[in-house]
Amino acid sequence: MNCKILCILLVFSAFSFSPTARYSKETVIYIVRHAEKDVSDESNTNPGLNAEGKIRAKDLAQTLKNEKFAAVFSTPYKRSMETAAPVAQRSGLPVLNYSGLAELVHTIKSSYPYKTTLIVGHSNTILDIAKAFGTQPLAEKLIDDDYDLLLKVIIDKKGQSHLKIYRYGKEHHSTKISID
Repeated sequence: MNCKILCILLVFSAFSFSPTARYSKETVIYIVRHAEKDVSDESNTNPGLNAEGKIRAKDLAQTLKNEKFAAVFSTPYKRSMETAAPVAQRSGLPVLNYSGLAELVHTIKSSYPYKTTLIVGHSNTILDIAKAFGTQPLAEKLIDDDYDLLLKVIIDKKGQSHLKIYRYGKEHHSTKISID
């Protein structure tokens, strides 16, 4: 009887330590624009988030609460860093800065394959980021009013990219995009 139990335990441990059990079979990249920025001081070239933006940053963390992030990336701007912070804090991760798109894509593909990452960008960059991972967003550009889009790029084990688009937090958009 003890031998049977030991054999069963060995089989279960082998499966729990196998690569397929420990790692996802897809790379998942969430991409969002920074939340609403504070525009009260027009001379401030690096504003943080306003009250609504701080709520949206928390909404993002709540929306993504079930995800296990391997890394959180942001541009070095205060508004982007503040948007990324609640997700990074919840995940116990630092917010990593990026500046170049090619470098960002290379870093994620080479250092975070089969893991989940978050990228916080800007209205004029998030669609290009999704395209750089091999997807085709359903809009050419976003309007400065678009704060509630959450793009999810999934790269399967064959290297095929798929894009899903969601909205999160309080509705705040003008661009017409089909939502999954």
